[in-house]
Amino acid sequence: MVAALWPSCGVLLQALQILVYPGVGGSGSACYRCPLGAKRYLLTGNIVKLKEFQHKKVAVACNLPGTKETYFRNLEEKLTQNKLILKGELITLLHLCESRDHVELAKNVIYRYHAENRNITMGEFKFGPLFMRLCYELDLEESAVELMKDQHLQGFFSDSTSFSILMDMLFIKGKYKSALEVLVEMKNQDVKFTIDTYVLAFAICYKLNSPESFKICTTLREEALLKGEILPRRASCFAVALALNQNEVAKAIITCTNLNIILHMQLNMLENVIEILKNAIEGNLSKYVKRQVFSEKQSQEVNNKLEESTFSF
Repeated sequence: MVAALWPSCGVLLQALQILVYPGVGGSGSACYRCPLGAKRYLLTGNIVKLKEFQHKKVAVACNLPGTKETYFRNLEEKLTQNKLILKGELITLLHLCESRDHVELAKNVIYRYHAENRNITMGEFKFGPLFMRLCYELDLEESAVELMKDQHLQGFFSDSTSFSILMDMLFIKGKYKSALEVLVEMKNQDVKFTIDTYVLAFAICYKLNSPESFKICTTLREEALLKGEILPRRASCFAVALALNQNEVAKAIITCTNLNIILHMQLNMLENVIEILKNAIEGNLSKYVKRQVFSEKQSQEVNNKLEESTFSF
């Protein structure tokens, strides 16, 4: 019965595109009404915070006593003389960098600072996101990946935001293999995954579209479910689309236990929605077979959709 109600793979992929990128092919806002394949950002502005970082850079430069060149020269002398690097000095430096050469100096200062403070973690300032935003602004993703994977800086990028910004940067530039390496590094360093992590991870695997990336996506999803984590809808969409591209239709259907309802609603297949819910409620299942469970949010969405429609039953 479920198989009969399931749309074709082509229709499913179209619906998934609508779910992941609202407004595509529909009546969404102008900013979303763009052709398929156009550049899209997986992270929101409140995570990347690039504008805030740029505004802060202007403020730091304006309030700097003396010139940038003098500040850079003083830090170079500190490195040469093996003097202690202060937290405030590194923060200021990261806000003053405007070129690749400046970032090279910042990298040397980061190595020194981390060596001096690697055992101090409680309440410490998180430099990782700051450095990633700098690399984001200057298109220096190679430098970001280099430091992220350097074992000498283990613990410096201990937050999920740093990894998310870097993966987003690489994703936008189409460097999906490098993005996957960053994801693996994040897992190896035991950094906690967030909602943004799963969206980025599954999107990267979807873009790679290989048996290996499908295996990684499936493993991450299963581990998340075992931990009791609720995966975001966008992440599930990427996982389903990847499964379909890999001709793993059965696994796509399993992944879509709840997403199935959303897909049919997006396609205005309300008769099928009701039939699926009816089978889930009235189905004559063994007590040893777990029934399908639909979230409260989805139930409310179904009710709203039915109220808006002219469908009668």
